[in-house]
Amino acid sequence: MLSSLFLSATNHLLAQAGWARQRLQPHAGRTARLEMAPVVTIDFSIAADGHLAEWSGEDAPEVLLRLAVAELPQLLASGMESAMRHVRIEGNAELAEALGFVFRHLRWDAEEDLSRVFGDIAAHRLVDGGRRIADEGRRAVARATGNVAEYLTEESPLLVSRRQLPAFATEVVALRDAVARLDKRVARVARAR
Repeated sequence: MLSSLFLSATNHLLAQAGWARQRLQPHAGRTARLEMAPVVTIDFSIAADGHLAEWSGEDAPEVLLRLAVAELPQLLASGMESAMRHVRIEGNAELAEALGFVFRHLRWDAEEDLSRVFGDIAAHRLVDGGRRIADEGRRAVARATGNVAEYLTEESPLLVSRRQLPAFATEVVALRDAVARLDKRVARVARAR
């Protein structure tokens, strides 16, 4: 089920991106495996038209793409390009490079899909509104992070601020030297007894 969901979603994106299909067409018939350890393994091949097709064979796939399940939330939150930095790709270099490039740059054109249901103007406004909501959410998180950092450095000094860091480092070095001198004195006194 997960395999067919992955293939249909990826093929939908490939249908919107002619450049991606053209990049995959020279690799028609080649096989790959997407492994999200330890839960999911999806085997697929490249079809003649550049889409992905389900594949189940006895032989090992030519390319193996490994992604830890722990990385999935990042994939959903920050997109494929960010998640692809964490994917380990092994196998046939040409196919691996083509798949990596396509997966890194493949984007969903939400406005195109929504325009089929709601019309062009409504789809544009929905996507624009969604983008604004997402941007405002990111700004809110950035402001909250800044407020927490300010609280931890200024009001309840559990952390050292950047401007105080050089003085703090100097104090730490002085303390280390003082402790070393004290340790030598204690050792001298212990030997004298």
